[in-house]
Amino acid sequence: MSEIDPNAIAIIGMAGRFPGAKSASELWRNLLAGIESIERLDDAALEAAGVPEALRRSPNYVPACAYLEDPDRFDAALFQIAPREAELLDPQQRVFLEVAWEAFENAGHDPARFEGPIGVFAGAGKNHYAARVLSRNPAFLRAMGPVAETISGEKDFLATRVSYKLDLKGPSVSVQTACSTSLVAVHLAVQSLLSHECDMALAGGSSISSFQREGYTFIDGGIFSPDGHLRAFDAKAAGQVGGSGSAAVLLRRLEDAIDEGDDVRAVILGSALNNDGSAKVSFNAPGVEGQASVVAEALEVAGVEPDSIGYVECHGTGTRLGDPIEIAALTQAFRAGTARKGFCAIGSVKTNVGHLDAASGVTGLIKAANIVRFGEIPASLHFETPNPELGLEESPFFVAAERAGFQGTGPRRAGVSSFGMGGTNAHAVLEEPPARAARGAADPRRLLVVSARSEAGLERACVNLAGRLEEAGDSLSLADVAYTLQVGRRGFDHRRAVVAADPGEAIEALRGGGGVRGVLERSVLDAGRRVAFLFSGQGSQYAGMTRDLHGRFEVFREELDRVLALFREAAGVDLAPWILVDPSDEAAAAAAGEELARTQNTQPALFAVEWALAKLYGSFGIEPVAMLGHSIGEYVAATLAGVFELEDAVRLVAARGRWIGSLPSGAEEGAGAMLAVPLPLVEVERAIAESAQAGLEIAVVNAPELVVVGGPADALEGLRKELRGRKVAARKLVTSHAFHTSMMDPILD
Repeated sequence: MSEIDPNAIAIIGMAGRFPGAKSASELWRNLLAGIESIERLDDAALEAAGVPEALRRSPNYVPACAYLEDPDRFDAALFQIAPREAELLDPQQRVFLEVAWEAFENAGHDPARFEGPIGVFAGAGKNHYAARVLSRNPAFLRAMGPVAETISGEKDFLATRVSYKLDLKGPSVSVQTACSTSLVAVHLAVQSLLSHECDMALAGGSSISSFQREGYTFIDGGIFSPDGHLRAFDAKAAGQVGGSGSAAVLLRRLEDAIDEGDDVRAVILGSALNNDGSAKVSFNAPGVEGQASVVAEALEVAGVEPDSIGYVECHGTGTRLGDPIEIAALTQAFRAGTARKGFCAIGSVKTNVGHLDAASGVTGLIKAANIVRFGEIPASLHFETPNPELGLEESPFFVAAERAGFQGTGPRRAGVSSFGMGGTNAHAVLEEPPARAARGAADPRRLLVVSARSEAGLERACVNLAGRLEEAGDSLSLADVAYTLQVGRRGFDHRRAVVAADPGEAIEALRGGGGVRGVLERSVLDAGRRVAFLFSGQGSQYAGMTRDLHGRFEVFREELDRVLALFREAAGVDLAPWILVDPSDEAAAAAAGEELARTQNTQPALFAVEWALAKLYGSFGIEPVAMLGHSIGEYVAATLAGVFELEDAVRLVAARGRWIGSLPSGAEEGAGAMLAVPLPLVEVERAIAESAQAGLEIAVVNAPELVVVGGPADALEGLRKELRGRKVAARKLVTSHAFHTSMMDPILD
């Protein structure tokens, strides 16, 4: 897209749990590898699941399932849900809560910091947990009460529970249209964003039909596969395999996503929703006219021609009735705009993970989003010979039987279909994400922060982050990772921080090989935590200081330039070339360093930089409750505290620097210097008293065992040599005068 379409919606986050995959990224890897996650069960597994031997021996029993790993595991503490409440809660809702959280983290957004309403549109399948597990414990149900049982088990409360637990204040709608539920939820989320009911929307679905690895009974003429494989579009296609899963996407208006630098995974150009009505053979049968109409409408809303679509993620149930009707409907919709044959690939994620019911539509959307994003089309499994009833040879379509690159010259576009039993049809048109601005060639060292509600959660979070960095390789910028962790994650009490210059260092530190580790009793986001600012004195200056900050942060640049302009007027000197010199230009940096070493330049330069730094922290929301300054730093603190107006402080600092600069310095006769001595005050006083050097004084006591001595330069050098003879490593400070001593007396008046 050359211009940003105001009706385009960005997918900025994707998350899910699927058979054989604990995340959306793992699902994508499985799809590319052609992995079927429909599991074949042996007799021992079936016996362990409690399947009676007579049923296991039945010729119609199919020992296959698309199982969701650990559906009973739930991080209740993360959502502050009590154990008994969690036990009552339908696992479909438990898992979807975690998936919703992961979708925000995947997008790099902490909903608590997002300014604007966030909507939730989602649906779940039938609550099998209540019938198969809770019903065995009537005493527990009586103790919890019928209201709690209803709120924890009914599908009506899926979306609103997410809104409550994550404090989301946009529209919250639980959607129920059978198999098309989650793609219908996406469509409703798109409409809510376009009407500005919300500024971000979570859409998805959850379906967990089984809590044990067990098969199913095949019924001839029914919808389930006789052999445990889902063979969409193949001549042997004879039915589906049910599966469990939960998935969600996070959506935002494209123009907003681009403005705020979101990582756009794909763009929804348009979507549509309808129902078959009665134009079909039965209530639970699909209808050609309804499906064709919803595809045509989605293309029209998207404003694209059918022959610009290179892939369609089909509903693809692999049933004798469903596949031919779906291809007939797609062909009818495409033929309204193109006569081309065999140009558009089709596939179905159900061949990999089974039919995920209420979660199937959004799972297909996640697959299609990755296809347009990365330009790779995974194989649709178990396709050998086309079902002759499809008429593929005369259609615009061919089955993606093998993994292949996306074909075509224009922007990559894909369609996604999901059709619900009962006739509610949904279709969406996706396009590849817009190109992102190029990143810099190298990253400096970065601070990576991780937090959790518990120590165990913190360990998992660090392991997960290390795994993500390892998986991404060079495709992730460490700067982007650090930024997202700091501004796009909720802060909790248990925290770990590591510093790394590259992903390898970060992975090692996160896995326990290094870094800074700490567990805090409360979050630093707590308003009760206090911050103090310390402002340094002369000797901390250097050529090119804060050059990078000046280039990166507008607030810092504006404040520094403002103060430097005031100093140009008050002192008649332009400090900018020395403060902002490029350190890689050695000659220029050396000359700048000499200029900044002159007191009349040093003090104004430090004042300007420290003022701008304080203002920069303020723009981040970091405000001090107290300030302490050393020497010239005290003037900065006083000005920020309101003791001086900035313009008056600048005139005073300029005059102060000029007056001190008039005193002897450097190699001039009578020049002073300063020496840092790592000894207690009494020992330094004794060393001065015992020294043969005259005119030495205690200038500063910085710490119990760090004292600064000032006085005539030659006397100070004599003391340094005496201390060295006693094996005391005293260090001469980079100052032009003996500040804070009687050598300043000539300018006091």
